[in-house]
Amino acid sequence: MSGPDERPWPILGRPRLADDLRALGVRPGVCLVVHCGLRRVGPLEHGPATLAGALRDVLGPAGTLLVPTHNDGNSTTSRAHLAAVAGMDGAQRDRYEATLPGWDRHTPSQRMGALAEYVRCAPGAVRSDHPQTSFAALGPRARQLTDGHDLTCHLGERSPVGNLYAADGQVLLLGAGYEACSALHLAEYRLPVPPPERDYHCFRLVNGRRVRLDFHALDLDDTDFPKVGAALDEMPFVQRGRVGRAEARLLPARAVVDFAVGWFAANRLAARR
Repeated sequence: MSGPDERPWPILGRPRLADDLRALGVRPGVCLVVHCGLRRVGPLEHGPATLAGALRDVLGPAGTLLVPTHNDGNSTTSRAHLAAVAGMDGAQRDRYEATLPGWDRHTPSQRMGALAEYVRCAPGAVRSDHPQTSFAALGPRARQLTDGHDLTCHLGERSPVGNLYAADGQVLLLGAGYEACSALHLAEYRLPVPPPERDYHCFRLVNGRRVRLDFHALDLDDTDFPKVGAALDEMPFVQRGRVGRAEARLLPARAVVDFAVGWFAANRLAARR
């Protein structure tokens, strides 16, 4: 006999998801960044289009949807690249590096999920111009959120995360944990003693030609995000519920970043002394 967890889950439609999002606290007219594990939401009537439609229904014509569309496969300094070349000799690494693609705004995102790719490809979507930590947006404030993404500022003030903070936006973690919460990285930039900087190398397409970019930027660290997340879960401004089958958290961006600055200063910096 099958147990309760093995019973088939009903196909979820756009109205049901919209009801769940409203119950969670998503407001019309806001700027909302969504970090999503789509499979955890459950079987959807039309896949990511169903969830994207529900989000836009709830946000309304004045709201703007933002998603991460990051890439690390075009970099020689990313964790993914370093893991891929571990154990290779110099010649093997050179051959592997020669296969890395250049990035432009049409490059598919990597490991960001089906919702992010659906939004990136949607008519009217705009994407920030960063070869590693881009975001795509749909809505009337899409350009406001994605413009001015500085190469040396992955997720700081001059990025869509900083723009979301300035817009008093919301963060939705949908079937995703705090380790995915890009707003926590903005807090790193605001610490009295920010993380150290390091060198980054990646490739982008310029007039159809692959060009290497070398730059210096903060060495961002997400290893303690689950710990700050556990502390955030005790805060009254964090709204928790379910959207479809997935656990969901709705966070006000400003409150989360401000809280995390204090938490990192008290815990992360103290641990380094």
